[in-house]
Amino acid sequence: MKALLTIVAFILGSGIAFAQASTTEDPPTPPPARILAIGDSLMAWHSIAGRAIPDIIAEELEEPTENRSIGGARMIFNVPFIGGAGMQISHQVIEGDWDWVVMNGGGNDLWFGCGCGACDKKLDALITEGGDEGEIPRVINDLRDSGAKVLFFGYLRSPGVDSLIEECKDEGDELESRVSSFAKSTKGVYFLSNTDLVPEGDLSFHGFDRIHPSLKGSEEIGKRIAALIRKYDRKR
Repeated sequence: MKALLTIVAFILGSGIAFAQASTTEDPPTPPPARILAIGDSLMAWHSIAGRAIPDIIAEELEEPTENRSIGGARMIFNVPFIGGAGMQISHQVIEGDWDWVVMNGGGNDLWFGCGCGACDKKLDALITEGGDEGEIPRVINDLRDSGAKVLFFGYLRSPGVDSLIEECKDEGDELESRVSSFAKSTKGVYFLSNTDLVPEGDLSFHGFDRIHPSLKGSEEIGKRIAALIRKYDRKR
């Protein structure tokens, strides 16, 4: 009898455990990302550490982001297969129900494409002075046609200490001036300048190469972007 009771108790206990296990719900599936990030190394820097600009945006807005940016990418990269692999920034765009696309680009086109010297043709290929033609407005207009708002942000500036890209300042200023004007005249497009982010002589916003952002630099840019998204998107 004692053995029989032990078996019954075991069966009942197993049944209760099974019932509890079977009624345990799976953890909820996280919502799909509604913010896409595309661009070059300014966007992608610190991705391995999970502290790239898109990571900071996700943290600030408390929602996921999809980061497709690649270091070295250009706006114009007409090399078969390589451009299609994401080295051309427009090819980083993937299908999705995007509310926002955060993007940057053009710096590598000026630095590698014309050595930040005779860059008039390269600038016009990126965006004409009137802002109505070029690769940047083409990509942005395509994104707007998909229904997404677009936030294009500018590069860090030198802290007043020698940098490999110091000679690109004038070309960079002109590029961003054109993008800013285009954004002001185009519904659903926003430009964020970072020309005022780095105080003179402050090296803490840059990495050792004085080109890419430090962790602090990425964090500050990400926070600025998140604040601008909140400003123009009240549901966030």
